[in-house]
Amino acid sequence: MRHRVAGFKLGRTTAHRIAMTRNMTASLIEHERIITTIQKAKAVKPFVEKMITLAKDSSQHNRRQAFSKLRNKDATIKLFDVLGPRFADRPGGYCRIIKLAKRRLGDGGERAILEFVERTPKEADVPMDVDTEATAS
Repeated sequence: MRHRVAGFKLGRTTAHRIAMTRNMTASLIEHERIITTIQKAKAVKPFVEKMITLAKDSSQHNRRQAFSKLRNKDATIKLFDVLGPRFADRPGGYCRIIKLAKRRLGDGGERAILEFVERTPKEADVPMDVDTEATAS
């Protein structure tokens, strides 16, 4: 019976699981989209959403709390300078998990994309308008 046994163990020791969660969160903050297994994505998502909630209020206390959890200076800076203001008026649900059809090579694990709901647009990702393309040539 699994009474009162909550949380994801992921077949790892506690120290490994905490380090993996911190690393995946820092990678998600840096790249705003990562590909991982469904189970890891489900385990990391609540941690990331708590970090975003902390970043909505950019006080010194919240910065120190976020750094103590993340242990990554660059990720903490981006979290408070970019992501916190972006999600300031959103009440929750900052991340989404998109399941991928193709399984992972090796062990056949189910893969998923963990990404922020609102992402930073890049010039390369924005398609050119049809009218602009016709007038440019």
